Amino acid sequence: MKKRPLLSDVAKLAGVSTATVSAIVNNMDGQNIRVNPETRERVLAAIAELGYVANPAARILARGKNKLIGIFTYEPIFPFKHHDFYYPFLLGIEEEAEAQGYNLLIFTNVTNPDGKRSVYHEGASQLSMADGSILLGLNEDKDELRRLYKEGHSFVYVGRREVPDTTISYTAADYVTATQQLTDLLFDLGHKNLVYVSLPRWIESNEDRKQGFINSYLKHGSKTGPESFVNIKPDQINSDVVQSLLNRGVTGAVVENDFLANALLRQLKTLGLSVPADFSITLCGNPQTVTEDAPDWTMFTIPRREMGIYAVRLLVKQLQTIGSVAPEYVDLPCTMVAGHTIAPPSEKRAQGGKQI
Repeated sequence: MKKRPLLSDVAKLAGVSTATVSAIVNNMDGQNIRVNPETRERVLAAIAELGYVANPAARILARGKNKLIGIFTYEPIFPFKHHDFYYPFLLGIEEEAEAQGYNLLIFTNVTNPDGKRSVYHEGASQLSMADGSILLGLNEDKDELRRLYKEGHSFVYVGRREVPDTTISYTAADYVTATQQLTDLLFDLGHKNLVYVSLPRWIESNEDRKQGFINSYLKHGSKTGPESFVNIKPDQINSDVVQSLLNRGVTGAVVENDFLANALLRQLKTLGLSVPADFSITLCGNPQTVTEDAPDWTMFTIPRREMGIYAVRLLVKQLQTIGSVAPEYVDLPCTMVAGHTIAPPSEKRAQGGKQI
């Protein structure tokens, strides 16, 4: 088998040093070494004659950068399909990484003995193999993010994250504006008594949605109270819960996700009520369950692909800037979808509900 030509073979044939050949192959001519046009032509001719192909790993080392962007998720992402929640994020990340000339490195060996995913393995960050990283997931470890930032690793989180004692870069959806717009739709139809339904957890994106709900109430000259917020799991939504809402005159709900919205819809049907004739529902984000009989939700969609794209752009800006870079964030607009799950409140419901 014919021996693969080496950098030294090119240097010998061209009558130059290996450093000169390396500078030309790695596009570093004019930085540490200056090569005149005649020598350059001679080296290129030797490369063509020998059929020399640069070793990618060697080129990376010569440039001092891996041209690698790491992807780390706090939840498993494989296998994923077109309708999966993470798919559009990854699509945007891949698209922009290619446009920026970076390869992607997905970290999969990231589970600790306790079963939790972690950036750190045996005390060291696994992400150091990459120039910088994109992080995703709902179950993040804030202490890890703070440590990663203080260690100087460049990274961007997909989704707004509040990290104690520091500020990190992120891309997010403008949930405040979008949720206010959804709630405004209900007020504009004549609804006056609404609830915001969400999972019983604290997460930045849901706090933003709640703020949008509050802003809409204030815009329409009213205020929310504790009774305006229902923190509940889908399997806890039963007919008694729904009946209690109806008894106090609630005519519509702004709902965090479709798991909760579908549970609410089922219990309304159990009580002989329909959406939107008897009760209105708006959905804060893309449905995560895809079925043929899925409701045509009045909702907003999350700019997930765009969040992935801008995450890469923010990260590349960090990587290409000499010196420290102040954390940056991007809030991207959501898209309103006019479905068929809202209508003006029925007269009986608007006057205080009806016993079933």
